[in-house]
Amino acid sequence: MANDAALRTSLVWLAVVMVVVGVWTLSFKKVIVTYALGVLGIAGVLLPDWDYFDRDYSRWFSPVSEQDMPALAQRSGFRHRISPLRFVGYTTVYGYALYKWWLFISE
Repeated sequence: MANDAALRTSLVWLAVVMVVVGVWTLSFKKVIVTYALGVLGIAGVLLPDWDYFDRDYSRWFSPVSEQDMPALAQRSGFRHRISPLRFVGYTTVYGYALYKWWLFISE
């Protein structure tokens, strides 16, 4: 992962959310579910090698070649990393997970 600071910040915020959930619900089970969903969410957003996956889909099963390196370096940056399809997918999956988590926590 290229940005360790983002991972550390995300994990600190997850710890804060876990403490709030623990104090609010007084349930260890809900804290553990919050931790598990939080770690999966962070792993899904921060850990994938987006430069690798920004290539054509048919080339995902082959290693990055020297010819791909300049193109990937040129395209790296936040603006080029978020495609509309990825945005819709993440919004759908994480929105549903957040909704189900909220229903579980607010019981």
